[in-house]
Amino acid sequence: MSKGTGQKIREAIEACDGILRLAPTWVPRSFLQPGRRLKLHPDDYYSMGAHRGGIDERWLASTTEAANENREPDEGLSYVVHDGGKFTLRDTVSQEGARIIGRQMWNKYHRWPVYSKFFDNLGPIPSHMHQDDQQAKRVGQQGKPESYYFPPQLNNTENHFPHTYFGLEPGTSKQDILRCLENWNKGDNGLLDFSKAYHCRPGTGWLVGPRILHAPGSLLTFEPQWGSDVFAMFQSMVEGRCVPWSLLVKDVPKHKHKDLEYLVELLDWEANTDTHFKDHHYLEPIAAAKGEGWVDRWVVYGKVRGKQLFSARELTVEPGAACTIQDPGAYGLIAVQGEGRIGKLRLQTPAMIRFGQMTEDEVFATHDAAAAGVKFENTGSEPLVTLRYFGPDVHTNMPDVGDQKKLKNYEG
Repeated sequence: MSKGTGQKIREAIEACDGILRLAPTWVPRSFLQPGRRLKLHPDDYYSMGAHRGGIDERWLASTTEAANENREPDEGLSYVVHDGGKFTLRDTVSQEGARIIGRQMWNKYHRWPVYSKFFDNLGPIPSHMHQDDQQAKRVGQQGKPESYYFPPQLNNTENHFPHTYFGLEPGTSKQDILRCLENWNKGDNGLLDFSKAYHCRPGTGWLVGPRILHAPGSLLTFEPQWGSDVFAMFQSMVEGRCVPWSLLVKDVPKHKHKDLEYLVELLDWEANTDTHFKDHHYLEPIAAAKGEGWVDRWVVYGKVRGKQLFSARELTVEPGAACTIQDPGAYGLIAVQGEGRIGKLRLQTPAMIRFGQMTEDEVFATHDAAAAGVKFENTGSEPLVTLRYFGPDVHTNMPDVGDQKKLKNYEG
């Protein structure tokens, strides 16, 4: 990073009081089909080339690289745009450290350790799991717990399969799944015979730890998660398309690529066969704060293995209303409906985006700006709705999974 870039980073922070404008970050997946709800122009879903696959993800406030084959060097990284120039959010955090993400997070992680995305597919994703830290460390990476929220504004259609398979039916044995792996090249290996599908409803979500099998359905999903792109596909075929063995073992030590017993042990068997799986993972919005013309709701909350790793809120501001929101930590933010202002910057939710085009719907709020309080104002004729996600150990008053059934301030 040049001295000139360092100066531009400081200027961008100061110009807008710690609110940084971000450019859209698009990511393709060669083994999936785009759901076409990311607001890209119809001609642009294969802008990275048909050999790369269609664009089915938009990464938000990301300092994490996408682990795609044949990827671009900066694939998955978000860029800050200021005064005609641009630089990565990763460089911004690296240079300014605690000023951007807070002293506690910087001292512990020395990076923005989370990211979020929209993923948007025509049909289901193959059933897979994400390694935990111990497993991922064997290939020089970190584990990946994650969460889902289905924004109503972006789910005007459910596409082909609005159901997600989670975990394994109680009573499923390791031998059952080992046989599925043995049958990988015989067509559908039958993995979903041992799983349960849950209907996905806009305005709800899930919290999913590592080592849990899941086959996400076809709703467009807002997905706060840990800053890693490790995974292992356990389903050999989805919608008639074969899943290569390489996607099962891409984050597995090479000498274990054919060790079926090792692969089966990647799964957390207790978590996968939980008899009350939904009770321990399902989320509905919980009102966190509200005032005249606005309400701020938790949409992602709870702990993974006893740790607060990420969270998210949905702020709705009615036409003509304004509010100032104080948060104890930095956040990435995306507007999903309406127009208005966040601090000095304009917010405008686009109807259609050309590949490479700049938008005014995404920002990163630094720790200092969030703690001081950020003013939101709706200048349009419809509700201004934004989603913002936070990193680890930010909140001291976050609800737990299941609290939506108990708290009196719940608003569905």
